[in-house]
Amino acid sequence: MSSEVIDILFNPWVRTLIGLCLIGVVFGGAMVVVWFERKLSGDIQFRLGPKYVGPFGMFQLVADAIKLMTKEDLIPSKADRLLFVSAPIVLMGSVFLMLVAIPFGAVFVNGVEYPIVGTEMDISILYIEAVSSISIIGAFMYAYSSNNKYSLLGAFRNFARMIGYEVPLGITIVSVAIMVGSLNIIEIAQAQSPIWFIFLQPLGFIVFFIALMADMGRLPFDQNESEEELVAGWITEYTGMRFGLGFFAEYIHLILGSMLVVLLFLGGWNLPSFLTNVTILGIFLPTLFYLLKVALVILTIIMLRWAVPRFRIDQVVDLSWKRLLPLSLLNLGWAIMLGIYLGM
Repeated sequence: MSSEVIDILFNPWVRTLIGLCLIGVVFGGAMVVVWFERKLSGDIQFRLGPKYVGPFGMFQLVADAIKLMTKEDLIPSKADRLLFVSAPIVLMGSVFLMLVAIPFGAVFVNGVEYPIVGTEMDISILYIEAVSSISIIGAFMYAYSSNNKYSLLGAFRNFARMIGYEVPLGITIVSVAIMVGSLNIIEIAQAQSPIWFIFLQPLGFIVFFIALMADMGRLPFDQNESEEELVAGWITEYTGMRFGLGFFAEYIHLILGSMLVVLLFLGGWNLPSFLTNVTILGIFLPTLFYLLKVALVILTIIMLRWAVPRFRIDQVVDLSWKRLLPLSLLNLGWAIMLGIYLGM
């Protein structure tokens, strides 16, 4: 690649533009995921709106967006106004901070790989885990500022769940990093060109996937909402776009979490050997392959919503501390031995 092209790619303004484009892609992808989940729910439960309003139920999504943007913004009289207004900003801030370091694929130009990422960091996987935890602060601000007992109970459940599952999640991430010898998520993805890590650490994949599901608050781990018990939990008192941002952040976390699953265990953008010489679509084929795997992970998570009933909060806590934590430590020991063997 010529030096002029390299200078253009590494120009701060060009990288800023790329970052804004990636944000647009994620928000567009989140809208598609919302539509798909509602459409699938409509087919399973025979809901008339997502099933019949417009072609493939797409107009129902448009109607909901118009409703959220035009609905009256209400703030309870005894709420903490500053926290109430700031909570959506903190929650979405966690999303934007994660977007900085998560790769969206890679392009190959003249045999050279260029990851599609806002910023490449040597400790990017630890950075992603750290900033993702900021979302719990935003959720607590949602709940505490509302001055509502159901919201506060949902926030405490959120704390209990996230603290319990962040530990095995972090240990599993460290296990992968030890085996690779790097905390750079791009290098972790590149290291899977010969074999995906799901085959080297199947136990680690299971622990990571379950902990990630709990971390995202997806069913069967949505005890912080629990409509049957807590009305809507931490977001009960919110209306309009403040509610919409909290709802939308959940789906963006779903997309980013699925990307982490692919990057850490499913080979990232590395192509199978029989596709390495394919010239059709040229430089974009690795990224398309990567996004296909992300879509399959998202589909799996959505399908689990209708396959597994919601757990009780005591069952959730027991699962993290009594089951996943010992298994993650066992996987850590296996990763250390495997790392020593592969490093020889």
